[in-house]
Amino acid sequence: MIIITGPTASGKSALAIETAIRLDTEIISADSRQMYAGIPIVTAQPTAEELAAVAHHFIGQLPLTAYYSAAIYEEEAMRKAMEIMEERQSVVVCGGSMLYIDALCHGIDQLPTVPEDIRAGLMEEHSEKGDVWLLAELERLDPDYYRQVDLKNIKRVFHAVEIIRAAGRSYTSMRTGRRKTRPFKIRKYILEMPREELFDRINRRVEAMICMGLEEEARRVYPQRALNSLNTVGLKEMFAWFDGDMDRTTAIERIKKNTRVYAKKQITWWQRDREIIPLNSTSALATILRGN
Repeated sequence: MIIITGPTASGKSALAIETAIRLDTEIISADSRQMYAGIPIVTAQPTAEELAAVAHHFIGQLPLTAYYSAAIYEEEAMRKAMEIMEERQSVVVCGGSMLYIDALCHGIDQLPTVPEDIRAGLMEEHSEKGDVWLLAELERLDPDYYRQVDLKNIKRVFHAVEIIRAAGRSYTSMRTGRRKTRPFKIRKYILEMPREELFDRINRRVEAMICMGLEEEARRVYPQRALNSLNTVGLKEMFAWFDGDMDRTTAIERIKKNTRVYAKKQITWWQRDREIIPLNSTSALATILRGN
């Protein structure tokens, strides 16, 4: 299994396609937002030409209302990976969703499935009472996890609270941290580049998304803006503009800024991984093929 990751806009998708073509294999996406249909621009889903060049899996397969998690991804992606490797000996995994890649490589704790009535009830409460209330609810239910989690990642906070409500016990008590073994070799690569270059690529990508129709895409899904699947950089800022909380120019600049912040979080996450092999754009493909 060849993992190709890196911060958003680093060029990992193009590298993954090139690698898969050279190895005559397929790509499993490890992007938690590209799985959803209806938002291809904001999630930078592969183009029709890219999808035609190499078979991709876990792209645009879910309705926006669907519940999905890293635990479900682990099960489904492992099954697909084994199918591909039985036929082609290797598989390429590409994406920047850190939890999804960790789940595929090392496994994830099995958490209870959240009943729809619990999720809907929490969504309604959160919509009425806001983020401050949600954070206080997590602190009340699981103060240990409250001290560990990124409190700015409201999606993760929400998920912890809904799991606690479904299980009837703390989220901390269900996290074992045990690593699973996999019946195949794993090579993990990360595309690196100077931060100034990366930030310039991010800014240019956002501008390209605007030209491709990001505003129109956001307006189509705006009536469903409370859905967790739409809680993502690019849409949140557009929705704030539509709500009158900021003007169009500010919204676009905020998308650039928040994308840069997310990229820095991705880099920080992967810096802790001693198994990951850094790549530079000029020799990336050759390095991967030599390792394989």
